[in-house]
Amino acid sequence: MSGREFERLSEFIRSQSGIKMPASKKTMLESRLQKRLRALRLSSFREYCEVLFHPSGGAGELVHMLDAVTTNKTDFFREPVHFAFLADTALPEFVSESGQRSGKMFTVWSAGCSTGEEPYTLAIVLSEFAARSPGFQFTITATDLSTKVLEKALLGIYDQHQASTVPPLLMQRYFMRSKDRDQGTVRIVPELRARVQFRRLNLMEERFLLFSGALDAIFCRNVLIYFDRDTQYHLLNRLCRSLKTGGHLFLGHSETVHGFDLPLIRIASTIYRKVS
Repeated sequence: MSGREFERLSEFIRSQSGIKMPASKKTMLESRLQKRLRALRLSSFREYCEVLFHPSGGAGELVHMLDAVTTNKTDFFREPVHFAFLADTALPEFVSESGQRSGKMFTVWSAGCSTGEEPYTLAIVLSEFAARSPGFQFTITATDLSTKVLEKALLGIYDQHQASTVPPLLMQRYFMRSKDRDQGTVRIVPELRARVQFRRLNLMEERFLLFSGALDAIFCRNVLIYFDRDTQYHLLNRLCRSLKTGGHLFLGHSETVHGFDLPLIRIASTIYRKVS
């Protein structure tokens, strides 16, 4: 991959997804896109650019390219303090303020859900709370840029070691073991899979304003780190517009809103509440 080809591709990736691709990632980008060259039977990145930027063929390749370059690392109950805060503080406050018989729905968005571990963890936590709180109802929307990881998330099948962070009692309730024990896989029970709505969504698009002012909680963890500061501010503003006043925003352990003018107050490390 020539320097010019890298510049064209990295700028295109940034414009389409917001993901920054500095020069230090040239080798990584070249390695990940090699599989697209093989799939398209192309011999050079020059030919790949011709396909990607061609008026008639680029749109279809864009999805495959973004699948190849996005990084998807997640676990069940990752950063457990967030789920403890949700169960012990945010949900009791919601029930207290709305009333258990009001019919109000607790709405959560898992943005950048990857292969589904985060939204299924949310479904477990909310289901456990619902079992203790008659009348409590919830919905979970999970989105990602990558169609590849969404396909895996929909299946809800994981290697046993991937589910090793799930407490044993919750494992018994919400996971099924494969009949073929040699496979070493588990699957989310159908009832829990049905509680999560998966959708492909590019956070740079305006479509997610469909959530405008409707959400009680947003988990957008370890997503901001891939964007430059201007894009981070743009995205955080839109996340705030998607939250109800009083709703909570959960970020990754290395992310912060410090220095941004936003309608958020810090509740705890990486946990923020929207104020009017």
